[in-house]
Amino acid sequence: MSEHAIPRFARKMNLHDWLTHLESLHPKTIALGLERVEQVKQRLNLQPNFPIIVVGGTNGKGSVCAMLESMLYAAGYRVGCYTSPHLLHYNERVRIGKQPVSDAELCASFEHIEQARCAKADLQIPLTYFEFGTLAAMQCFISHQVDVAILEVGLGGRLDAVNVFDNDCSVIASVDIDHTDYLGDTREAIGFEKAGIMRAGRVAICADADVPLSVTNHAEKIGAQLWHIGNEFGFTPHQGQWDYRSKVGTRNALPYPALRGAFQLHNASAVLAALDVLKDRLPVSMEAVRRGLIEVTLAGRFQFVPGKPQLILDVAHNPHAAKSLAQNLAGLPVCPHTYAVFAMLKDKDMAGVATALAPYIDTWLVAGIAVPRGATAAELAQALRQGGVRGEVLTFDHIADAVSYAYNAAGENDRIAAFGSFHTVAEVMAAKGLSVT
Repeated sequence: MSEHAIPRFARKMNLHDWLTHLESLHPKTIALGLERVEQVKQRLNLQPNFPIIVVGGTNGKGSVCAMLESMLYAAGYRVGCYTSPHLLHYNERVRIGKQPVSDAELCASFEHIEQARCAKADLQIPLTYFEFGTLAAMQCFISHQVDVAILEVGLGGRLDAVNVFDNDCSVIASVDIDHTDYLGDTREAIGFEKAGIMRAGRVAICADADVPLSVTNHAEKIGAQLWHIGNEFGFTPHQGQWDYRSKVGTRNALPYPALRGAFQLHNASAVLAALDVLKDRLPVSMEAVRRGLIEVTLAGRFQFVPGKPQLILDVAHNPHAAKSLAQNLAGLPVCPHTYAVFAMLKDKDMAGVATALAPYIDTWLVAGIAVPRGATAAELAQALRQGGVRGEVLTFDHIADAVSYAYNAAGENDRIAAFGSFHTVAEVMAAKGLSVT
């Protein structure tokens, strides 16, 4: 290897330095395709010998991963879980035994991957930030000899970096409109991209009640076994508990998931279906299922922050997720006044999100996000007008200023809902001194 193949400062880099370096390696933040990451994977000889569950979908991926991780951990397995994006610390993305890996271990993995990426001076392979992180996560899981790995798709599925690893079971949590520049602008086009995580001869689980034809057709084409909610598996809610059933068996009198929200039983059912598929290799008892449902945590998904006024955090960033948030807000007790702390990325459907939530917000506090893709407060205010929102709209340069205004203006019986992006929730958490766990 050339002595100049990796940066001279690589061995002295801390995690912040590495993340800054990773952001500079590829001219595009998002560059879909498996060829480059497959090449580096081969150079690293990453050959996992444990079951892998890949989780994709427009919304619900994080909840499915969190419940899978919680149940498998409760069953006594050493679980590796890779999710994205993070809220406050990069380490949130890579967990083993429900604990984030250390800075030192991530830095060591990044260095190893950088050496492999640059192993041939005349053929240095550019990787995106996400691709680099995906390989690092798998390297950590292999090093720790995990019993099972859960990998969350970053974008789409077919050409996403996690799809370079074969899975033993795939889950599609939902299919709706998002990332249209990359995935297409119809549910059928997006469904085809999501379906790319399926594998021939393996079970693929779809928790969307309205499964696109493109998903069904792709499963038939490659010979995957598609389990569709309402057919091969499903759930029945009761007062205070619920029942799960599948073609494999039933699990009755289950506690509701600790994660709030109307669609969490769809997600929990998909998780139990995945456990059914892998029951011979990873048996999970009823006790572990119950503990997993009760103990699961996931920051930023209809998350209630203790105190008055009531603060609700939700990373909803597309109309599908916004409709879910609206349904959840509609189910809460009536309060005198609801303030929205609202910030989004400008390549998202800002008006669509605003329209979905307009009936449940009295005052909109809109702020800019200080990232290249972030919408300005003025752009958001215009989107609100296009969405036909009612009530007062106030603009702020920074999310922290909007949060401060909300707490000064709100009465103790009022409600503050912060949503629109992972960035939004992260900045609100930072402003309030909250942690992810």
